[in-house]
Amino acid sequence: MAIKISKNISLNGIDVEEKRQEIKEYFNDTFDIYEKLFEVITDEAYYIKADRLRHPLIFYFGHTATFFINKLILAKVISDRINPKLESIFAVGVDEMSWDDLSETSYEWPTLKETREYRDSVRTLVNELIDTLPLTLPISWESPFWIIMMGCEHERIHVETSSVLIRQLSIEFVKNMPDWNICTDSADAPKNELLNVSGGKVTLGKKIEDDFYSWDNEYGFREVEISDFKASKYLVSNGEFLTFVKDGGYDKNEFWEDEGREWLKFSNASSATFWIDDKLRLMTQIVNLPLNHPVEVNYHEAKAYCNWLGQKEGKNLRLPTEDEWKRMVDFCDINEQTKANINLEYFASTVPVNHFLHGEFYDVIGNVWQWSETPIYPFEGFKVHPIYDDFTTPTFDTKHNLIKGGSWISTGNETLLSARYAFRRHFFQHAGFRYVESENKPPSTDNIYESDALISQYAEFGWGESYFGVENYPSACAKLCLSYMGDKPKKRALDIGCAIGRSSFELAREFDEVVGVDFTARFIGFATKMKEEGAISFFVPIEGDLVSYKSTSLKELYLEKEASKVSFWQGDACNLKPIYKGYDLIFAGNLIDRLYNPKKFLNELHGRLNDDGMFILTSPYTWLEEFTKKEHWLGGYKKNGENFTTLDGLKEVLEKHFRLIDVKDVPFVIRESARKYQHSIAQMSVWQKK
Repeated sequence: MAIKISKNISLNGIDVEEKRQEIKEYFNDTFDIYEKLFEVITDEAYYIKADRLRHPLIFYFGHTATFFINKLILAKVISDRINPKLESIFAVGVDEMSWDDLSETSYEWPTLKETREYRDSVRTLVNELIDTLPLTLPISWESPFWIIMMGCEHERIHVETSSVLIRQLSIEFVKNMPDWNICTDSADAPKNELLNVSGGKVTLGKKIEDDFYSWDNEYGFREVEISDFKASKYLVSNGEFLTFVKDGGYDKNEFWEDEGREWLKFSNASSATFWIDDKLRLMTQIVNLPLNHPVEVNYHEAKAYCNWLGQKEGKNLRLPTEDEWKRMVDFCDINEQTKANINLEYFASTVPVNHFLHGEFYDVIGNVWQWSETPIYPFEGFKVHPIYDDFTTPTFDTKHNLIKGGSWISTGNETLLSARYAFRRHFFQHAGFRYVESENKPPSTDNIYESDALISQYAEFGWGESYFGVENYPSACAKLCLSYMGDKPKKRALDIGCAIGRSSFELAREFDEVVGVDFTARFIGFATKMKEEGAISFFVPIEGDLVSYKSTSLKELYLEKEASKVSFWQGDACNLKPIYKGYDLIFAGNLIDRLYNPKKFLNELHGRLNDDGMFILTSPYTWLEEFTKKEHWLGGYKKNGENFTTLDGLKEVLEKHFRLIDVKDVPFVIRESARKYQHSIAQMSVWQKK
């Protein structure tokens, strides 16, 4: 490759100024490679959806820069946005979650010139921060430089995922650039065979003091004993997979799992997605199908091939588990310095499956990612980073399988042996597979209880029991909202700060449509789970390490019919998109004192409500500088020598557009453990638009 790619940099060191320069080089190299990637597409291509389930590419071009700003603001490293409008548009992407915004009418995409200028502004700001922020070594979770590294690694992930989207564009929108040279070594596929892998102890996970930046799911600990097994010498090649296709593999349901059969119906696939008859679509070129290169498929196709080949050879074949892949790494004595087709060090494409020898096997790492049988799960000791609390937790749903080993375009954290990335099983990446014959038990794919303590506390608060005679709070608030609406229209309601969704479902008893919005993706994911599956499971603490497990369902609460009327979206109350308007009711439950700019939120409300619409909010007014700078508090301080309450502040902001209808107290109880509860009283104020 002619493109310079910085490798992972240590978080440790002695010389602070030297470390600044390392980070600066890493950041600018990251920005450069991302922009270099987008040079291969025409200007028109930025506004085309390469994948119908994804945004146009202009979003991804701006998104990685916006990520830096959003996280730096959230971490209180900076206080001002560069361009609030663009940062709203570029904030939330489209993964596989049903709550992602896919509406074509929701966005007015900026020009390419505006987006490039915005990226330049972000680059300038981050470089200035690298030069001036206080830096102590080693870099810890609490350091502002951790946030900068987070932005770099996030953008490097998008180098890879954006390259996949570019690969899905029609070839007329792509330019063949000399920097992105491909491997032209094409021949018949080598004959694959199963080789022995001796068993042994496998250790996964890492400590927080690890030398390199890592994502939350990589920390923690797992140790397991693996029995002997056999694995294919090579990754499965295009030539091998072609035999499966010619044997009618895509037409024989018996080789496909239930979910795979559903995907087949949806996709109408008849061969690997990047195959075009006897050609192969690479990122910038179409070439004759190289039979000796690894095939690139999703999990369902890989699984079907294993089932087909197993039946053909009379063997129990499947994909390796994460544990087995790690055992292969240890068995073949692989480390981060092992030569492989990775980090753009050789080609901007795959190479033959018999090119990089690792012990007795080939491509244990690199060339293409390798699908595993393991749905991603948290290690013992898992914790989320507070500045990116939704990086992994939405994928702990047993529907996202781990891919291991990295691909030709994997850089940064993706190249580490400890890297753990997981995608929905229908997802396309530069990913292939190898197969194993093994008696080791694959991981369970049964749904697990919610293991996040904060989510569980909110689940009990929203969906659990009533304590000490105090009615369930979200339910009580929704009932009061409906009573204040009276005979007014109840077509659309916005539940802003909906948390895990109970109040949204309760409002839907009378509203035709309820939109629940919350900043935290983990909450939205949990609310979506209740909507889609009709039931949730969670734990409640008893004392110490003792917990009890609970489940509840929409059926038990007579809310089954309401599920079709609610939808859940991730969003920032202080930076809401223009699409959130036209409501008869906006309810903000216990939200106002957790916003970084509550006045900005309140000043925009009247434009989001219909004529005579209602705004109802509740809050215990527990103002804390942890969430809201003191200068942004609505009340709770002396003004002109007199007490100035939050209600006074609400009147000052809202009375220009609203009439205060009523004020009342609403109690609530939060269960912390079997013997500890918080008993609080929120104030509800009811406002009608003038």
